[in-house]
Amino acid sequence: MRIRIGYQPSITALFVAVVLTVGLTLVFLSFEQARSITRSAALSFIDRVADHTADRVDGQFKDVLDILEVLRHLQPVETGAIRDNPQLYAILAALLRQHEQLYNLYVGYADGAFVELDVLDRAGPALRAELKPPADSAFRLSVIDTSTGGSSRLRFTTYFSSDFKVLAQERRAADYDPRERPWYQDAFKPGAGAITEPYVFGAASLIGYTVRVPFTQGRGGIAAGDILLIDADAFLRSQKLGTSGVVFLFDDSGKVVAHPRMSEVLSAGAASVPLDLPPFARMLSVDITRPLNAWHRGGAAQQIFDDADGRTYVAAFRSIKTSGASGLRLAVVAPLDEFFAEIEESRRRLVLLALGFVLASLPVIWGIGSLLSRSMKALAAETDRIQKFETNGPTRDVRSIVREIDDLGRSISTMRTVVRTFATFVPKRLVQQLLATGDALRLGGSRREVTILFTDIAGFTNITEKADPEQVMLRTSRYLAVLSAVIMEHGGTVDKFVGDAIMAIWNAPADDSDHVAHACAAVLACREANRRLNEEFEREGWPAYRTRYGVHTGEAVVGTIGSSDRMAYTVLGAAVNLAARLEPLNKEYGTEVLVSDAVRQRAADRFAFRLVDETQPKGFAAKVRVYELCGAVQERVEMQAGGGVG
Repeated sequence: MRIRIGYQPSITALFVAVVLTVGLTLVFLSFEQARSITRSAALSFIDRVADHTADRVDGQFKDVLDILEVLRHLQPVETGAIRDNPQLYAILAALLRQHEQLYNLYVGYADGAFVELDVLDRAGPALRAELKPPADSAFRLSVIDTSTGGSSRLRFTTYFSSDFKVLAQERRAADYDPRERPWYQDAFKPGAGAITEPYVFGAASLIGYTVRVPFTQGRGGIAAGDILLIDADAFLRSQKLGTSGVVFLFDDSGKVVAHPRMSEVLSAGAASVPLDLPPFARMLSVDITRPLNAWHRGGAAQQIFDDADGRTYVAAFRSIKTSGASGLRLAVVAPLDEFFAEIEESRRRLVLLALGFVLASLPVIWGIGSLLSRSMKALAAETDRIQKFETNGPTRDVRSIVREIDDLGRSISTMRTVVRTFATFVPKRLVQQLLATGDALRLGGSRREVTILFTDIAGFTNITEKADPEQVMLRTSRYLAVLSAVIMEHGGTVDKFVGDAIMAIWNAPADDSDHVAHACAAVLACREANRRLNEEFEREGWPAYRTRYGVHTGEAVVGTIGSSDRMAYTVLGAAVNLAARLEPLNKEYGTEVLVSDAVRQRAADRFAFRLVDETQPKGFAAKVRVYELCGAVQERVEMQAGGGVG
């Protein structure tokens, strides 16, 4: 059970605790001998530095290992579905954005396939100078896979902007095989660790470490990520230890693996040549053999020792737990006399600060209150995210020992969950509109012009009647997710799913002055997305889903129907019925996409249509002209110019 106290008592208690701590510290420093203070403080300080640094290093490696565990269990990674997989690329980008210590993420497969996403700016200007990407590039994607015929290995390179829009693409023969790289070859050796020694990366002669996780499921291979050596150097330099103190990493063979000056000592040569890691003597001015051996024999992790030059040093050692069989260790070494000078100066400063603290109690109390108010600011920011419908990102639960703040944080967390759940049953655009206006959902509707789309899978009953029901649900949900995403990308609202069928509308609930063209573009994009999905299904041994589409535009009643305790947002009217009748006519005419004459008239300047027939749909008194949507006008012109069928 967690302890929670009120807001005002927490400020008072914290202020009293700080005053008592400062007072007791001053009394302690006044009566302890200087030498005892120096030694104990030095050991305590260096122990904290060692703990802090080891935890940071462990945390960095653990974060990367956790990412790689997630990555290797992703279905596209296991199956090797690495080409033309925007969802996989978006996941890689999201992971890299969240973990700034990584320069890239990649997967190498046992058959030589490879996928890698790099954050260009994290490698410094050298990589941009070598690659010469488009000016606004933020990510570089490299995919190596066997060509469709299986005769050659190709490399596909794509540059993305910061908002993950494609800026440039190229394709050439593959010039890289992950199986030839040390990070791949060494991973399968007995006792291989998750973290490599520093080596030269192939791009821009950068030096760094690779964190890797092998996997045997599916296509089989290794998921990995790179941490640049210059980042490790900068992190170790940031651990302040006076003038001569140093923090570094070493391995069981006595070689230095990371050091504040490591980048200066190592020069990047050929990517295939292993780096010559320096020994202790090359990187340190003091011999740490004696305290290190004592620690290996079970001695204390922090020690004071004398060097041959007569100077006294303090040292602390830690094991990097996440390195596993790599055997990484951390050492912190600093001269004791530097601690003495700092402690004496700190003691004088402490007395002055304590006096100033007592005299300035009111500003301090204000500062403490300001510190506690950060939780309230975090709550306000989270509430703003919910209002903007940003509920699908990482959760940001605000917790506090202050009872009122903690209760409010729980309420906001519950509200976020309710909004996210509500959005799965109600069209997303409708939820966004409700959040933006603050209006409640009410029964009723209004007349407005809309464009309606109906889809259905041809022969779905024959496909699924003998198939495993669980696989039918999984594949069909995957199919519906792909088409729904395309519809929403083109401004449409998915009204409902009826079995394997989709009903979607444009120009509701949000206004869209170009809704007819957007609907036509969405249908063409759905057809292409369906084609790519069918290729995946065929590779998985599942029958292809052939989709038929019917599109009509006209005036209808748009709004909420149902009862006070169960409502549905939908569209009603003759325009809806006509769109529903057009879809099954595809079977009669052997077409995929049929549209009404109203659609053709509104979009004829941008899309090509072919007159199919003049027919009388069931339930309609008058005949209507039915057209096939053939493609965008530009695509038709290019086909004709290239000798295609007109």
